[in-house]
Amino acid sequence: MNPNFESGELITILSIDGGGVKGIIPGTVLAFLESKLQELDGPEARLADYFDVIAGTSTGGLVTAMLTAPDKNNRPLFAANKISEFYMKETPKIFPQRRNFLGGVLNLFGQARGPKYDGKQLRTVVNDLVGDLSLKQTLTNVVIPAFDIKFLQPVIFTTNDAKINALKNPRLADVCLATSAAPTFLPAHFFETKDDVTNATRTYDVVDGAIAVNNPTLAAITHINREIAVHHNANSRLKANDTRRMLVLSLGTGLAKHEEKYNATQASKWGVLGWIYNGGSTPIIDFFSDASSDMVDYHVSTLFQSSNADQNYLRIQMGIVYEQDDSLTGDAALVDIATPENLLKLVKIGEDLLKKPVSRVNLETGKYEIVDGEGSNEEALTKFAKLLHQERNLRLS
Repeated sequence: MNPNFESGELITILSIDGGGVKGIIPGTVLAFLESKLQELDGPEARLADYFDVIAGTSTGGLVTAMLTAPDKNNRPLFAANKISEFYMKETPKIFPQRRNFLGGVLNLFGQARGPKYDGKQLRTVVNDLVGDLSLKQTLTNVVIPAFDIKFLQPVIFTTNDAKINALKNPRLADVCLATSAAPTFLPAHFFETKDDVTNATRTYDVVDGAIAVNNPTLAAITHINREIAVHHNANSRLKANDTRRMLVLSLGTGLAKHEEKYNATQASKWGVLGWIYNGGSTPIIDFFSDASSDMVDYHVSTLFQSSNADQNYLRIQMGIVYEQDDSLTGDAALVDIATPENLLKLVKIGEDLLKKPVSRVNLETGKYEIVDGEGSNEEALTKFAKLLHQERNLRLS
């Protein structure tokens, strides 16, 4: 089992939702967290040094690869404070904009015949980013979901599986393209793996992991529990579902709930096309991605609150409870608006989110409430950084 959880007190997990260009929001939050770790451990500190598992879906999967893929010195390719810069530079090429009436008409008719974007630039960006690195080479364990449309089931790519089974060790670039292949936006991705010893092969016909697991927090916890069950005996002090020994940071990419984009009167008139495309949005994708994110948060919150370990789980998400100035409306609520103006706005949203108070779901009502006495997300992340620092020092000693 890698890393050796037995050598510390806590199992540390980072999870990043899907959300297209809105990945800038968790990227901004992660830059703040890494800066706090650098204050404690020096400028070379990186998030991959502190988390046992980093999980990401879609754009979160891309961020996960950026944080965990090794460079030539076997250190992470990206510091967290470079994520926003990467999005500002690359997403306008991945999602070229047509911001006029004619462009909108062309997009509508184009999407009836194929995905909105051809994916060529995304493939170039991802291949340039991670080259021929394979999944098993990540610097810490990763969990990256996709969905296999041939077998109609999720595929969870993990570093641990990749180390054990060559057929589960694809190129990291293929994993990134698989988890990012959002239906209607980008083409499905096909690739093949081969075991050079047995000559066995496996094929993957995959689309965006958000189809099943837009919020991969529970997938990461399940992965940990599986590893404990497989690699640790009954006498081990590690127990499955021991939330008191887990430290989990889960980052959303923002919701648009308070904008009230849709209503039953509108939806009752939609046919197939209306559910897929409506005024530049994709209702059915919005529904399943937001619903799966919220349900995972509810389940994980229940796990931690029921064991009186609620402070070990921090979920930071724009659009849950901050009603007065929730700014995920218009272009900021969409996954592919890569204009300079919108990208800068998303950076500002991430910065503002750090100042907002910590919130947590009330299991009685299902609503999110500001937690008295826990301060802002910025303050909570500062405490989180200290716990990560202490855990790492304990293991190193």
